Amino acid sequence: MKKILLGSALISSCLMVAVTANAQQAQSEKHANRATELRQSLFSLLGSNMAPLGAMAKGKMPIDKAAIEKHATRINQLSLMINDYTKTDTSKFKVDTEALEEVWSKRAAFEKRTDDLTSASANLIKVVSTGKEGEIKKAIGGIGKTCGGCHDDFKAD
Repeated sequence: MKKILLGSALISSCLMVAVTANAQQAQSEKHANRATELRQSLFSLLGSNMAPLGAMAKGKMPIDKAAIEKHATRINQLSLMINDYTKTDTSKFKVDTEALEEVWSKRAAFEKRTDDLTSASANLIKVVSTGKEGEIKKAIGGIGKTCGGCHDDFKAD
């Protein structure tokens, strides 16, 4: 009996994971617009934290380790929210967005990109503590590369 219950629990868990990994269709235009607004807000925050890092990596701003750690931490925290705020598929509605339909149709690939951003930002948090400017710039470039790769595949130009 225990084996049957354990097997049922395992199957239920797998089904829950499969369901939560898939995007959910927006139920109305109002729902799609709200989901889009929240998604864009998240990406605006990511961009506002990436901009000073990029400027420091390119030598347009002086390296400020405290600021780098702050922005990298914010990017890391925001990266953990991306999958939640992109789970509502708005592609069937006329919303003002640059998100490509692939965000929802190639969900596993999209989620891999968000995981890459989480890893890259965690790496920068670790690297900034070394104080080595070259390594810091390389780690900032790692975040930029993950952002650019996602833009290439999932965002309209």
